[in-house]
Amino acid sequence: MNYILFDTAQEHGNLLPLTFTRPVAELRVGIETLRAKWEAMLPGQYSYITESYLAEKFPTNLTSDNIFIAGHLLATPALASQIANLAPGEAIADNNEIWAYRGQTFTPGETQPSHTTAPCETPDAIRYPYDIFSKNGTELKADFDRITKGRTSAPLSNTCTLIGDASQLFIEEGATVECTTLNTKNGPIYIGKDAEIMETCAVRGPLALCEHAVLNMGTKVYGPTTLGPYSKCGGELNNVVFIGYSNKAHDGFLGNAVIGEWCNLGADTVASNLKNTYAEVRLWNYPSATFRNTGLQFCGPIIGDHSKAGINTMFNTATVVGVGCNVYGAGFPRTYIPSFSEGGAQGVKEMSLVRFFDIAERVMARRHKELTEADRRLYTYLFENKD
Repeated sequence: MNYILFDTAQEHGNLLPLTFTRPVAELRVGIETLRAKWEAMLPGQYSYITESYLAEKFPTNLTSDNIFIAGHLLATPALASQIANLAPGEAIADNNEIWAYRGQTFTPGETQPSHTTAPCETPDAIRYPYDIFSKNGTELKADFDRITKGRTSAPLSNTCTLIGDASQLFIEEGATVECTTLNTKNGPIYIGKDAEIMETCAVRGPLALCEHAVLNMGTKVYGPTTLGPYSKCGGELNNVVFIGYSNKAHDGFLGNAVIGEWCNLGADTVASNLKNTYAEVRLWNYPSATFRNTGLQFCGPIIGDHSKAGINTMFNTATVVGVGCNVYGAGFPRTYIPSFSEGGAQGVKEMSLVRFFDIAERVMARRHKELTEADRRLYTYLFENKD
């Protein structure tokens, strides 16, 4: 079957800056991306309907018969089964929001199917950046159960100490774990292919350490935390999601945060996740161009792709950093830093596109990745249409 994950303008906008560079379904929650969860439950061909400037990297593959699924939905077996049983022309909708539709064409926000049914369950979804870390524990456990079902973990080294249920630890082939304390009492620990946990780390699940991710020596991790592929972390982490290819390799605290791809947080970078007053956290919202109440007491930084922080950088509670930023210097910078900015508490200036590309090329080369011409056109568009 041909599946197309569609973005609505509302969800794509509310999830900025993380969605400046990807469709919503490319966000990682738990072990896998939203797309990968759907692929596991509904095998087939997948593509996207997303913002026009992203279409070159994430094109739409239309056939004569397609199933369109809202990309911000979290996949469940029950909902997947209901979607698989859609007849041509049928939709699953609730309160005028279309969750899925089967047909030849579909325009988010405009298509109004004549035949709709209510969802078998109220779909859970990712609507704001903080939903990613808030729902990470539930999704990590569900992903763990699905991915490891019927499989046998690689053995745990006898240099390690395991506290809790051994069935809640899974180590993929090629992973390295030595002289580490692993506690599964609060949730599972998944260690991906060729990942590494260095000596003297202390880990409390739920944790997902994805392919080639690394915890440096002495790292302290409180779950639910996810390190996406090729990410490297040290210091202290608490309920953090790294989408992938990003580093926080040294000491410093990071909690209740979402970090995009190709980011680097320098040594001793620290981030507040709780206001001194214990008051509700407000977070920058791009569509309304204002700070929005979240209903949360804990929220750390939300950082877009290719943004960096110099050594000893201090982020205040719920700081939002756009794409392609370079934050440095003493003191707390603003709690909203527009894309392609460099500077800190004393003020920021625009980073030139030439300088951005120069840095991005060097960063990606370290992971043997190339900044493609399609990437250049995408970032040029973002630069010319800066938030």
